[in-house]
Amino acid sequence: MAIINLNDLRAGLRRYQRLIGLDPGSKTIGVALSDVTLMLASPYAAIKRGKLAANAAEIAAIAKKEDAGGLVIGLPLSMDGTMGPAAQAAKDWARAVSDATGLPCALFDERLSSAAVNRMLIAEADLTRAKRAEAVDRAAAAYMLQGALDASRPAPSSPD
Repeated sequence: MAIINLNDLRAGLRRYQRLIGLDPGSKTIGVALSDVTLMLASPYAAIKRGKLAANAAEIAAIAKKEDAGGLVIGLPLSMDGTMGPAAQAAKDWARAVSDATGLPCALFDERLSSAAVNRMLIAEADLTRAKRAEAVDRAAAAYMLQGALDASRPAPSSPD
């Protein structure tokens, strides 16, 4: 499947279908899930990064279980907004995961999502560094997916 525009991805969902947010890291893939109204993203899981086929099978199983109709995958752009090697690798991975799962996907800028989540967990949650590391991947995926949901939310209709 091709990587498509976020608004087109959202518009192509059936009523009450969810989106899965993925934050691919070098060791783990953070997974988040939207609610059925596409208003709220929540942390869902962290998948150990391994062979593409195995990771895609896990993602497809989540999509089937939760009735998700698409993927939003974090794109780690450079601080100046350009595509560096990490962003190109994420784009290639996104295309491969989309093909393997049969789910359409869109990319969304995830710059500083892990840093923002880490700051929040340090400030608000009394977690050790080890427990914080476990939570960061899922929370960063939710942070990124929430940004995508907010950015693609249709404008309210004006009364006529």
